Amino acid sequence: MSVRDQRGPPQSEGPNLGKIEDMRNHSAVFRGECTRLILETDKACRRMQDDDSKRLGQRVRDIQFLKKELEVKLDEINVEIDILIALQSRVVKALESCKEPLRVTLLCLEERMKRPPSERLRDGVDRELRKEREVIDGVASLLQRLLEQITEQIRLNRSAKYQLEQDLKEKYEAQCIDNSCALMTTHSIKDQQKSKNANAALPSLAVTPTQWETISDINIAKAEQQKTNSLSLRAFVESLLEQMTADVQKQAQATIAAFQLNVQEIKSAKSQMEDQLGKILSEIASQQRISEDLKVAITEKGRFLSLAQARLDLRERRPVKEQCHDPAQTQLLTEVQQLTAHINKLREAVAQSEEEQRAMVRCQIDLEEIIQVKVTCLYIDEVTCPQHKEPIFIHNF
Repeated sequence: MSVRDQRGPPQSEGPNLGKIEDMRNHSAVFRGECTRLILETDKACRRMQDDDSKRLGQRVRDIQFLKKELEVKLDEINVEIDILIALQSRVVKALESCKEPLRVTLLCLEERMKRPPSERLRDGVDRELRKEREVIDGVASLLQRLLEQITEQIRLNRSAKYQLEQDLKEKYEAQCIDNSCALMTTHSIKDQQKSKNANAALPSLAVTPTQWETISDINIAKAEQQKTNSLSLRAFVESLLEQMTADVQKQAQATIAAFQLNVQEIKSAKSQMEDQLGKILSEIASQQRISEDLKVAITEKGRFLSLAQARLDLRERRPVKEQCHDPAQTQLLTEVQQLTAHINKLREAVAQSEEEQRAMVRCQIDLEEIIQVKVTCLYIDEVTCPQHKEPIFIHNF
């Protein structure tokens, strides 16, 4: 029931002007309050909008600052990755370059095993070749370990790079969102609401500003640590590459020097033996001549002996009473004895001369065999091995 119905039948005196005036005054006061409320809420909204803009602007600047640090660190880690990849390539080439010198060293050892057994000694060349093999094997093994370390460091750098890129990606997305929030107006909110309805809401993990900044600090610190590790590894590898190059080159020079010294020694020994061989051949010829002279002397003395014996035989035909032992007979008998003794001595001299000749011939054969051995060794050390080693040049790793 309305208020009018409760009052009963209308009064004849008409509307209450006082109440109407009160109502109008109250309405005017209310309108004033509403206007003031509108102004206050407008002012509060503008203030909050300004605060939002300042906060969002500050947030964007904070993101930009961290982005800048992340980008700087990302550029540095990219540079380190590129340098390590180049260093990795150098180590791979250095490892590859060890194969041919090692093959040649082993080939030289095999070639020198073809020398006669009497010459297969652990001489200076053999020692240097074996040492060269050990040096190259050691360098190759060390290069392989360095390659593994570089590969692992590249992996760690790429992991740090990935974290930086992900952080930058998220920072970029956050910056775009906060820029959009700063540019958003009451007129664009409907489009934003439509976009919100079109995309499924993703679960978010709320973090404090300190935690938010710490995440990037951790990524930057990890990247900086990997950069420091990369610098240390590069310095270590460069130092080792330089040292290994020096070691291999030094050992190669030592091997060459050993070959040259051994060649000189073989040539000297061969020259002495050839000189001795010439003297032996001359002495053999002299012995042959003296042997012939002895044989001629034996023949001549044999004729004198035959003459003396013929005289004795003829004197035995004298009459019995005339066969006395006279001085002539004594002389002939003495002559026969002396000539026989001379011939025996000459025959002994011939036998001794022939023995001397046989000994010198044996010496000649031995010298010729040894000279041939020296020729074989000389060819291996002066021609064969240098031909194998000549194309090999140890470049800086």
